[in-house]
Amino acid sequence: MGKVLFLVLFSSSLFANDIIVKESHCSVDKTLKKIKNIVSKKGLHVFAIINHSGNAKMVNMKLNKSKMIVFGNAKIGTALMQQDMTVGLDLPLRILVYKDTDGKVKMAYRDASWLGDKHMLNAKKKIKKINGAMDKITTKAGQCKKD
Repeated sequence: MGKVLFLVLFSSSLFANDIIVKESHCSVDKTLKKIKNIVSKKGLHVFAIINHSGNAKMVNMKLNKSKMIVFGNAKIGTALMQQDMTVGLDLPLRILVYKDTDGKVKMAYRDASWLGDKHMLNAKKKIKKINGAMDKITTKAGQCKKD
């Protein structure tokens, strides 16, 4: 019973933060490469890849391997910004790929529902579409037999 309660509370706390975390069975670099390929094939634009651990190394600090890919769809992003320009603070979309303290590779991204909660949007279909795409992208990118 205690374990079930812990899992319910833990899941609720992750959802409350609007952050979805999934495990990848690939390395950080391979996961990121797969995300980039999937996103590009879907016709989305990759704006940047940020190497957090590389940046930490440049200032003589240590950080587990961590990279973030920033990408988006101008058609959906523009439609959302036409409703509320401040959505531009939270777009484009991003996925953080990192090695956790246990050595597992994880992918983290925000549940798009928070866009509707934090901004003045009437875009349930677009938000549902974003959530579906993010789920599919990360599920596919995290599948590896051997790395």
